[in-house]
Amino acid sequence: MSETTVKPLSPRRRPPAGPSVWRSLQTVFSVGLLVATLLTFWTPANLFSNNLMDRMLRNLQASENQAGVLPTPTPTARPRIGIVAGHWGNDSGAVCLDGLTEESINLKIANLVKEILIREGYDIDLLQEFDERLNGYQALALVSIHNDSCEYVNDQATGFKVAAAASSIYPEKATRLTACLSQRYQASTGMPFHSNTVTDDMTSYHAFREINSSTTAGIIETGFLNLDRDILVNQTDKVAQGVANGILCYVRNEDVPDFLPVEP
Repeated sequence: MSETTVKPLSPRRRPPAGPSVWRSLQTVFSVGLLVATLLTFWTPANLFSNNLMDRMLRNLQASENQAGVLPTPTPTARPRIGIVAGHWGNDSGAVCLDGLTEESINLKIANLVKEILIREGYDIDLLQEFDERLNGYQALALVSIHNDSCEYVNDQATGFKVAAAASSIYPEKATRLTACLSQRYQASTGMPFHSNTVTDDMTSYHAFREINSSTTAGIIETGFLNLDRDILVNQTDKVAQGVANGILCYVRNEDVPDFLPVEP
């Protein structure tokens, strides 16, 4: 009787471990770590203490991070700009015969500038005239908004004025800020540049001495409350856009053509 040769069966191939197997292993690892942590700290005195639970949670979170769960990134701070509403919180500034005050116009313009710059992605500090935050203030730039007299002087008492600190430690930055403000403001409003009435009160403005020396600052008088009253009161959005455009020109390092002021 012949012997029958029995051929051994070929072993079945196991399917490769896919993502579901790896996830299962991760879960087992996390649970095992949690149980080991619990056994390590198992004492009647600390079993249910807040300290034990905190340590357990920290260990579990650490294991999840090691398994590929990335922590939530911390958002970066947005660039900061300071806007001073001239006379706000201190006095009324110039007062017109009908009761209109410079302070109210300054604040209206400053609030609109703030809204524009926030939409452009900046954090804005709206500051009073003698705000305590001005001491050592640090930002990309600081601009103080003012206006000129309500009284009729002559037909040339119209237009805006811009100045930076006379003693700025970065004169090139101060020059660029004033150029940006002047060019962009005139382009937006069509108002003349009234350079011959820039005073020491502007170039030696108190805030220039109070802020951090790294903060480039300027002051703008957006018009005369007499001959420029219509645009200041009834087209305030155009005025504010001009100021905001000047600030954006500076902080974004935009090109600014050689400024040839249009005199009144």
